[in-house]
This record gives sequence, structure tokens and C-alpha cells, in this order.
Amino acid sequence: MTPHVDIHVHEPSQVGEARRMALRLASGHELGEDVCGRIALVVTELGTNLVRHAQAGRLLMACKATEHGAHFEVISIDSGPGMQDVNQCLLDGYSTGTTPGTGFGAVRRLSTDFSVYSKVDCGTVILSRIRVSEGRSSTPRAALVNSQFVHAGICLCAPGEVVSGDAWDIRIEDGEASVIVADGLGHGPEAAEAAQVAVAVFRNARGSPRAVLEQAHPLMRQTRGAAVSISTLDLLANTVVAAGAGNVSGRIISGLSDRSLLSQHGTLGLKVRTLQDATYAWPEHALLVMHSDGLQTRWKLDGLGGLLRCDPAVIAGWLIRDHTRGLDDVTVVVVKRA
Repeated sequence: MTPHVDIHVHEPSQVGEARRMALRLASGHELGEDVCGRIALVVTELGTNLVRHAQAGRLLMACKATEHGAHFEVISIDSGPGMQDVNQCLLDGYSTGTTPGTGFGAVRRLSTDFSVYSKVDCGTVILSRIRVSEGRSSTPRAALVNSQFVHAGICLCAPGEVVSGDAWDIRIEDGEASVIVADGLGHGPEAAEAAQVAVAVFRNARGSPRAVLEQAHPLMRQTRGAAVSISTLDLLANTVVAAGAGNVSGRIISGLSDRSLLSQHGTLGLKVRTLQDATYAWPEHALLVMHSDGLQTRWKLDGLGGLLRCDPAVIAGWLIRDHTRGLDDVTVVVVKRA
């Protein structure tokens, strides 16, 4: 999956930088003028909002090819002051400053997918996703192809790097979703190569998480190795089956429980202990979070119940905002029932 570009937005010139970067990302996917225009407007509005109202504002942006076309997404993150009433802020004409108060609502109308979570004194995360289907731009808030799962992932490069040593992917079929997160040793191009080999095996292999990891292990011996975990969510059995080697973390989170997934010590491609599948209950309202060690492991979502109902990209953005170590690549993937 394509890493996100991370642009800090504190003053007006950075809004222009973010808009130009967004259009460069979109240009690689042959998107039409109407779609590029919507992208430019959304990024400008969200960036301007960060400059005027927020602290420690950032825009995370990516344009990704999909099975049915492509989508552009931008995730706006800040550390405060937060919104007292999100629904009121979405109404045209409402403003806490001297502006007309139409920007926030316009972003929602221009987006195919829109989600926001805000907490006073904690900050705000906003997702705008614009989907393009088979070469034609989708209408705002268009109905998506029916899916039994919703998911999102954010992957960021280590400071100073232009490629990420992390990689992730997801495969959804027959009522199951299988997710892989791979973290190549170190960072930079050689780490990226190791992670991509693991993902390439995942895309072509079938079987339990343990079986796929065992297929990847010998093929990764020519790389520097990677920490890799795979989880399979089964809607019919209400279970998560997981296996891993190294320090890629996984947790099943709901409003009532928090269960960590086990992983073996070692590095795929170098040396690992005997790999094993472990089966966990998957409660009805629970979501799966998998992440590389660029994210701290002792995070909590206590007191943020409304966050769990948001788009997975908003949840991933909130975790990255508060718990990134800041010295390495970081990847966070969130999956839940549709």
C-alpha cells in the first residue's frame, strides 16, 4: 500500500504546499479535472482550517490504486483545541471566527467518505476520501460496493527517508479478511525490499497465517529480514486467527475488552521459532488494530468510545498522532465489520 505523505501545516504557505503535493499524487493515477478540482478544494479547506484554528496541524495524504479504480484520501490531524459540537460545525454559516463558515460542510459534500472525531482539549482527526470508479469520478458520498469489512491503513516513512521500510496489505474474500503488516529491519530501501517480499508472498499464497509465513521465510533469506504478522478475521466463526514473527503488534479492541495477539520471537528471513496459529474470539463490535513498532505499544483508547465508531482511518490517525515514536517508519492498520 502507498505510504502517506505527511505535511505539517502551521502557516498559509504550507497550505499551498499541501495542495500542490495532493495534485502531484493524483497525477499518477490519471484522474480527471473534476476529481483533481475536488481534491484541491478539500485539501485547501482542511489546511486553512488547521492554520486558523488548530495546534500542531498535519495533513496525511495518499492516492491509491484499488481493484475498481483509485481513491485519494487526506487525513487532517491536530492537537486542539477540539470542537464543542461537531454537528454544529458542519452546518453552513456556522463559524467561530470571521469566515462565512461554509468550508467544513463543503469538505463533507465533496467527499465520497467523510468521518470526524473531535474532543475538547484533545484535538480533532478528519478523514476525507474521494473515490474514482473505473475511470469516472464518483459522486460525493456515493454508495460503495457492498462489503462485509471496512478497513484503512496509514504508513509513514521514517524522518529523512523517501521510502518506508514498512508495508501492509489486505485480502477480502468469502467472508474473511486477511491482513499483513511487515516491518523490514531498520529503515530505508533495504528494509522496504524485505517488507515487500513478505507482502508479495501474502498476495499469492493461501492458507492459515502460519502457513503463509512459512512460505515467506525461505524467500526472504536474501533480504535483511522483517518482523511480519498476519491475521485472518472470520465473520462466520467470529474469530481472529493470527501468527507472527517479531515485534509487529496486534490487538482486538472493543468498548469492553482489549486483547493482544501473540507473536513469536525472531525475524522472518533470518531466524524464527516454530510458528503457530492462535485463535481469538472476535466480539461483535470489536475492531482489529495491527501496527509496526514505530507506534508505542502501551496505547489506550479509554474514554474515547465515539472514536471506535468512526472510519478506521480516523482511528489510525488518532493513534499515530499520540503514540508515534518518531524515529522509525510507522504503520497502523484498522479493520472492523462494515
